[in-house]
Amino acid sequence: MSGDVTNRGRVRPVITGLGAIAPTGNDVAAHWASARNGKSALGVISRFDSSGYPVRVAGEVRDFIAADHVPSRLLRETDPMTHFALVATRQALNDAGVNLADYSDLDLAVITANSSGGVEFGQQELQKLYQEGPHAVGAYMSIAWFYAATTGQLSIRYGMRGPCGVIVSEQAGGLDALGQARRVLARGTRMVLAGGTDASLSPYGLVCQLANGLLADGDQPDRVYLPFDSGAHGYVPGEGGAMFTVEDLSMARARGVPRIHGELVGYAATVDPRPGSGSEPGLRRAIEVALRDAGVTPGQVDVVFADGAGVPARDRQEAAAINAVFGSRGVPVTVPKTMTGRLYAGGAPLDVVTALLAIRDGEIPPTVNIADPTYAAELDLVRDRPRPAPVRTVLVLARGFGGFNAAVVLTAVD
Repeated sequence: MSGDVTNRGRVRPVITGLGAIAPTGNDVAAHWASARNGKSALGVISRFDSSGYPVRVAGEVRDFIAADHVPSRLLRETDPMTHFALVATRQALNDAGVNLADYSDLDLAVITANSSGGVEFGQQELQKLYQEGPHAVGAYMSIAWFYAATTGQLSIRYGMRGPCGVIVSEQAGGLDALGQARRVLARGTRMVLAGGTDASLSPYGLVCQLANGLLADGDQPDRVYLPFDSGAHGYVPGEGGAMFTVEDLSMARARGVPRIHGELVGYAATVDPRPGSGSEPGLRRAIEVALRDAGVTPGQVDVVFADGAGVPARDRQEAAAINAVFGSRGVPVTVPKTMTGRLYAGGAPLDVVTALLAIRDGEIPPTVNIADPTYAAELDLVRDRPRPAPVRTVLVLARGFGGFNAAVVLTAVD
């Protein structure tokens, strides 16, 4: 179990820049316009012929032409997961009004989350191997697929040579990256580029995901991913994610930051016990530790952005954890990723973007397509349409395959 109180009273980590590439839009404004209005981006996979796969629906990033944003050399050397991160990073730096010339390279760090690695790039190179022989495989096969490839490319491109790293805890990784960014700031780094992106919607990537047994079959986009619904039978995959600039509040104000989206006041991570141990899953502990770390009571939380696995057993566990902390229908709960699918390491960062915009605009985005909520008596699930409400404090939850749990608490900054 992990919380982090190392920086309380010294460093106040705030998010000053947002960038997003998602099925719901290729920038923050487009994503928010879709999310706040409950406009789903799920559809039948178009990237390849999915008719022979049990999973046919996904959240695809559309109308994204990497060549319009990424230098041609990097296009040849990197996977789409890195392309998404490069573009989202540029958005975040612009949003934060960052002039990199004002920083030493050692004052800047990069921490990303990744789950799948560069599977599309890897598949292309393996096809060359099988069809043309080893001479056809490029040298970048050895690095473009690697989990840390995005961190490395961002570090090189933007001259960020402070503490850099990659977090690999599947869907929980994006929140863990923010938690690690907070620790790095507490140790003296001036700014951290943090977040996560994944791009695993290729035949090879989809086959790898099928192995966990948690994906939903079917070809009706509005009936396949149904967290907390009686028809829940798995989740659908997606691609994309988000990147942030994270810095100390006093330093951000001193440099004249254009805006502060919110403060990261609490973080915790837990790992579930082994199956059959008889011990409870660790999500409730993650919630409790994150709230304690933030100095926030359950009654001060305005909305919970739930993990929303869409798997009945996991939905039951999450509902029980939320109710144990907040009481039955004690807090609004939403799962906006029903509009995008689960983006693996990119999903939680996109939820953080959405949560920060909910704080800004006083509006909770909905959970879509839920017709028969199983836990209607227990969860105040925001459904179908946005809910206007004062939003100051948000809890974001994420769980990764393998027993990873993470929670962050975000608040408005006066």
